[in-house]
Amino acid sequence: MSEGPVTPQPGAGRARQNVIYRAGVLGRTPPVPTDFAGLERLARRKTSRRGWAYIAGGAGEGATMRANREAFDRWKIVPRVLRDVSHRDLSVELFGRTLPAPVLLAPVGAAELAHPDADVAIGGAAAELGVPYILSNQGCAPMEATAAAMGEAPRWFQLYWSSDDDLVDSLLARAKAIGADAVVVTLDTTLLGWRPQDLNLGSLPFARGEGIAQYTSDPTFVRLVRERIAAAAGARPEVEVTLGAIRSLLSMSRRYPGRLLDNLRSPEPRAAVETFLDIYSRPSLTWTEIESLRERTDLPVLLKGILHPDDARRALDAGVDGIIVSNHGGRQVDGAIAALDALVGIAPVVEGRVPVLLDSGIRTGSDVFKALALGADAVTVGRPHLYGLAVGGRDGARDAVANIIAEFDLTLGLSGLTSVKEITADAVTRT
Repeated sequence: MSEGPVTPQPGAGRARQNVIYRAGVLGRTPPVPTDFAGLERLARRKTSRRGWAYIAGGAGEGATMRANREAFDRWKIVPRVLRDVSHRDLSVELFGRTLPAPVLLAPVGAAELAHPDADVAIGGAAAELGVPYILSNQGCAPMEATAAAMGEAPRWFQLYWSSDDDLVDSLLARAKAIGADAVVVTLDTTLLGWRPQDLNLGSLPFARGEGIAQYTSDPTFVRLVRERIAAAAGARPEVEVTLGAIRSLLSMSRRYPGRLLDNLRSPEPRAAVETFLDIYSRPSLTWTEIESLRERTDLPVLLKGILHPDDARRALDAGVDGIIVSNHGGRQVDGAIAALDALVGIAPVVEGRVPVLLDSGIRTGSDVFKALALGADAVTVGRPHLYGLAVGGRDGARDAVANIIAEFDLTLGLSGLTSVKEITADAVTRT
């Protein structure tokens, strides 16, 4: 005897559609465009020329950015039909925590160029969605402030390996103290890539004190700054006084802890920028330092920036807990392999021994689906949440990622699947 029709569950996709369409009945359109092209256009209008150069620009001629998108276009989803997809499960488990979707918010440095609330707003957006935010080492707010805004929501911490090991240890200890679930060591920025959009404006945010709040809030870094000042005692710095120099000094002073007037009289804000520029990265970084991480932290460690299968093998030998396949969103090496293409070669090497995440080029829910079909356990979303931040602050960042998750949910069901675990390589084909 039939029990009658099954009531479909709304799921993330239907729920998001319902919110938007019901508002449409009242004549309201979504403040955050639901397509990436529209989101990008609106974000550009909301952002300064200098800010847009930094957050949207890439290395060289932008070939790697284009390659990231072309790689997704080469793979096509092969839907199956006449399957019961009324109930769908997007959840995944990473490092002992169940997440509502296989999506994380990627770390983005100097996010205040998109919105003054920057990292605190991004963290709050992630917390509302229940997905992790990977707090940027180049954040515009101390990690403690972002963590406080997130409550008990999951968060990870991104580490740029400084040339000062004491600072590395201090940052790792702070990450542990704020309840980070993991540490993501970014490997592909031991040197800053050639970025013409910034270079043509002579604009480096960190030189103005933007994006160095993790450092100026760190006791070890502050000690290094004061040691620098003491070592230069009696020396008269050569300063060319220009309008730009005055604006830069104001920018540094506003962002340094303490009262603005006191900071304008103090050598510390400028010395902090100089110290950061001297020590923020380590071009000599090798596997030796990575292997020392087990002595430095008991948090799970992921390596971000892996693009070659041999490096994935070496990472496994080093005992890391996860790999993030990434070309830094096309911002470091022009003409590099697309992250999705790299994933195809790396996933079989890892063989499920540790989680593999894909970063770089994710724009839509169908992109998430393709990445999982090709071997990723989850993805990180970068420019979409930053563009959403530019458009609408915390709510904008939340909505931009909510739209991606919603489309992923619908793509999953319309492909004849009901859970992340069912997404396998035969769900896509290469053209």
